[in-house]
Amino acid sequence: MSLKWTDVLEIAIALDERWPDVDPIAVNFVDLRDWIMQLPEFDDDPARCGERILEAVQQAWIEERE
Repeated sequence: MSLKWTDVLEIAIALDERWPDVDPIAVNFVDLRDWIMQLPEFDDDPARCGERILEAVQQAWIEERE
């Protein structure tokens, strides 16, 4: 399965599994974007990413931790 920018919840779960010791609240958007693109399942155009998507991913990651 490949992940696209719109797969917000799936990305958040993958981030949580890959970086379990990271506090998602403390991650800046530059790092978050880089980490998403490093996920082996991720396969989308980097130009399609915007601040709203990163905010949604970060929020989903925070909620995944709760």
